[in-house]
Amino acid sequence: MRRVEHPQIELQIAPMIDVCFLLLFFYILTSKPVKQEADVNMTLPGTVAQDQALDIPDEQRVSISGNGQIVLNDQPMDSPQSKDLPAFLATLKRFKESCNANKTEAMVTVDVADEATHQRIVDVLNICALADINGVTFAGAAEEEP
Repeated sequence: MRRVEHPQIELQIAPMIDVCFLLLFFYILTSKPVKQEADVNMTLPGTVAQDQALDIPDEQRVSISGNGQIVLNDQPMDSPQSKDLPAFLATLKRFKESCNANKTEAMVTVDVADEATHQRIVDVLNICALADINGVTFAGAAEEEP
């Protein structure tokens, strides 16, 4: 039998090392260093400071009776003869500040008795304007059931 000799294969290691260094160099250049965690600057929404606890619904309901008495959410405000309505104005301003803090729209619904004067309605609308409340609507007449 005849013996076949294979030519010796010489492995050149230098090109393989060059390729490894190129891959390592490429990896180092393309990778980004990990950023360490830092404090995140954030501001929390503000709140309105009040002297007493006040439960304010999303919408205020104002009733004007025939004698000029103003009732806000079943709570009488000021006297029927008062023109400037200081308690009513203070309550509506707190309501507006609370709505601004909660990022909601301040809504007021005015329910007027048939006997109420137009001047009293204008007084209520003026107080709403002083409190910077633009969302004012009038309640419709209640339908009677047969």
